[in-house]
Amino acid sequence: MKLKLVPARTGATWVKLGMQTFFKQPLALAGLFFIFMALMSLVTMLPIVGLPLAMTLLPAVTLGLMAATREATQGKFPMPLILFTAFRAGPAKMRAMLTLGVMYAAGFLFAMGASYLMDGGGFAQLYLGGSAPTPELLQSADFQSAMWVFISLHLPLSLMFWHAPALLFWDDLPPLKSMFFSIVACFRNFWAFTWFGLAWMGAIVVAIFAIGTLGTLLGNPALSGVMLFPALMLLASMFFTSLYFTYRDCFEQAVPKTTL
Repeated sequence: MKLKLVPARTGATWVKLGMQTFFKQPLALAGLFFIFMALMSLVTMLPIVGLPLAMTLLPAVTLGLMAATREATQGKFPMPLILFTAFRAGPAKMRAMLTLGVMYAAGFLFAMGASYLMDGGGFAQLYLGGSAPTPELLQSADFQSAMWVFISLHLPLSLMFWHAPALLFWDDLPPLKSMFFSIVACFRNFWAFTWFGLAWMGAIVVAIFAIGTLGTLLGNPALSGVMLFPALMLLASMFFTSLYFTYRDCFEQAVPKTTL
């Protein structure tokens, strides 16, 4: 495994590859994403242990989505069991992935707990879907402070775990080392990831505008609301599809590099 530096325009290429790969196997990749979402939602609903357990499983299941993308680039139809790739490679890999998951869960809960101290849990409840946003809540100084505290803590956490599951699984790095090289790769390829984020933000804006315009042209604005959620879910599925390419291009690894 060797870190690679990529030009800024590669960020937009990752988005394009994510979309192209998704449309090569739309049923499989969309289905896997919805299984992923359903699994995380069901686990989160468990009393007391639900949220920590879901966060512990998140790196492993994210690896499963990356493995599905890898299979799609090879012309294969990824099956549902691929989501559990991390747990099917022997006890050593499973323990390492669960260790990584526990560290992610601890970091996430720390960030969420810090936000709780700022506003008494208003941001946490909204973020976790336990309450609906209100203008008063969103304009509250305490809520905004809690939001920025969470972002400032969760952003570096996300970068540490961006490539970590793949580095641990495909490059045999231990959990801490995989986290270190993950955040280093993100910073060393800062402009590529900046373009990656901007391109996805642009895609979301275009989708919202197109759906809103369609509803207006059809004289049925309510249709826009009906169409918006599934459209955003499909974009989210494409986003997760694109994650594999960020790993593939940032590291020289044993995973065969395929082209579309």
